[in-house]
Amino acid sequence: MKGDRIEVVIDAGGTTRTYEIEATRAGRRVDVSHGRGVVEVVESTRGGTPVRTARFMSGRVLALVEHPASRVGMDDDEPVTALRRTA
Repeated sequence: MKGDRIEVVIDAGGTTRTYEIEATRAGRRVDVSHGRGVVEVVESTRGGTPVRTARFMSGRVLALVEHPASRVGMDDDEPVTALRRTA
């Protein structure tokens, strides 16, 4: 969905670097896959054709944060009940 984005923080040898991959157009999505020592973030179309791909060594990834696009609340949405914190 347009506006979805994933933020990847990488260890760059003493410093950190941050990369953001975002779904830039309507109908596109951002997917994350990992395996064999590689984290892959792909922006793809509705049909599954990759538009942009970013690959990172999993040993260097410090954080991977998904930011879903905010949506406007609808009139028929259920109210959200907050969970109680235990002691």
